[in-house]
Amino acid sequence: MPRRSKVFPFVTVAIPPSSSANSASLRYLFLPLVSLIFLSLAGCSRATKFDPSSLTFLIEANPVNLDPRFATDGQSQRLDGLIFSGLLARDAQMNLHGDLAESWQTPDPVTYVFHLKSGVHFHDGRALTATDVKATFDFILNPASKSPKRGGFRQIAKIEAPDPLTVVFHLKEPYASFLWNLIPSAAGIVPANAAADFSRHPIGSGPFRFVSQSQDDEVVLARNPDYFAAAPAIQFIRFRIVPDAVVRALELRKGSADLEMSSLSADLIPVLVRRPLLTVSERPGTNLAYLGINFQDPLLAKHEVREALAFATDREALVKFLLHGQARVANGILPPNHWAYEPNVTQYSADTSRAETILEAAGYPRAANGIRFHLTLKTSTEEQARLIGAALQEQWRKAGIDLELRPLELATLLSDSIRGNFQLTFLRWVGANNDPDVFEFVFSSKRFPPDGANRGHYRNLRIDALTDQIRVEMDREKRKALCSEVQKILADDIPYIPMWFTDVVSVHRRELGDLQLSPTGDYDFLISLNPSSTQSANSHEP
Repeated sequence: MPRRSKVFPFVTVAIPPSSSANSASLRYLFLPLVSLIFLSLAGCSRATKFDPSSLTFLIEANPVNLDPRFATDGQSQRLDGLIFSGLLARDAQMNLHGDLAESWQTPDPVTYVFHLKSGVHFHDGRALTATDVKATFDFILNPASKSPKRGGFRQIAKIEAPDPLTVVFHLKEPYASFLWNLIPSAAGIVPANAAADFSRHPIGSGPFRFVSQSQDDEVVLARNPDYFAAAPAIQFIRFRIVPDAVVRALELRKGSADLEMSSLSADLIPVLVRRPLLTVSERPGTNLAYLGINFQDPLLAKHEVREALAFATDREALVKFLLHGQARVANGILPPNHWAYEPNVTQYSADTSRAETILEAAGYPRAANGIRFHLTLKTSTEEQARLIGAALQEQWRKAGIDLELRPLELATLLSDSIRGNFQLTFLRWVGANNDPDVFEFVFSSKRFPPDGANRGHYRNLRIDALTDQIRVEMDREKRKALCSEVQKILADDIPYIPMWFTDVVSVHRRELGDLQLSPTGDYDFLISLNPSSTQSANSHEP
């Protein structure tokens, strides 16, 4: 009997053909099906021979800025985690340990003394000292530098470097999350005399050194043989920028690339891993996908409208059909395995009838064409983001909400978000939501950009007061109680519509073995990856 093709339920979504925007959405919804057919029909090509010393890693977007004093997008921060060292680092269990710091003490709640490891050098051979650490943070704190990370360190009153291996931070007040801001991706240490064009030629002290960057093409990193910890086994990593998910899949299929991470549509993965050349590594993740809401927009400033949008959104269906179950529905910004997570908050299960009732009572009846009002959602140009936008377009139309999609390059999307130039955005928090300090960073009215990430200009005096307390409360149980109250208020106010926590999934060459992926989606697993030790004795060809 002929083999039957698998049917993916989400491609059956019906969209009226009268709207040009909906026609575009229809095309996006059918892209995964076209992709599957394309992959199935593609001829068997001989795979490129695997070289365990050099990897080609496919990524979907350009890193916006590799200077860790400015980097805020996910790709830049992940690469910075390889190029730079921080005072501290975190492990997979979110425990902190020394990176550049050999040890540290807190003689009082506002003083942190770090003792640096000796013999650490930057990639150009210069010794890394306390002067470089002090200069890095002095630069971030200088308003003239316009670093977007300045707000995260505003509690620092003074930094001293009494000797080459000692750095002392004096804070204005106790700050419970201070140590969490000292990891490489958040505050990588740069040389004290870093040039004005440092982002084009970044020099760190991390396990990999920067070689080159070509816009819209690739970033090349090389092994740092003088790394102060165990030097990586991989000699070179070529991060190739391939915006289209289908092209990424085909590159993996034919063996011209070695791996990707969380960049493929979920329907492509089972097709790819049927190839003898490829396999998949997966683990639950903590990175949050969310819909950001602009409170400066008169329509979205109304609580009833935000509540209706939450009830009109069927997140369970999106996870099941678009993500193939590779995510967990979120009810807030903290992941469920976090020590401060509060499960008892207001829930918004999909309920179109309830959304309609709320909008009718709020004075938003359907017009003759069935539409109550129009909204615009800005997303990245990545295929999965467009698919999600198209599905939301259809879900919300059932409640009488007309949604226009505007896919943008990531740099433009982030710029518009920071400037408040949006109604709704679909974005992700990568790593930042692993410490309760995120509540202040994202929701305090004191943290509007550029001093924070309250891009929607949400204001709640109680949230401001609670996040101030969370920042200085050193007792974990008391801090947890404060976090619980914050999560309950946010669930009621709906400054975000939290969507899901995405699993970390990588399709890669079988020779790489089972990758030890981080739940935060960092690239740290590359540091300890040794393909030579896991490479199969048998070659695999499609």
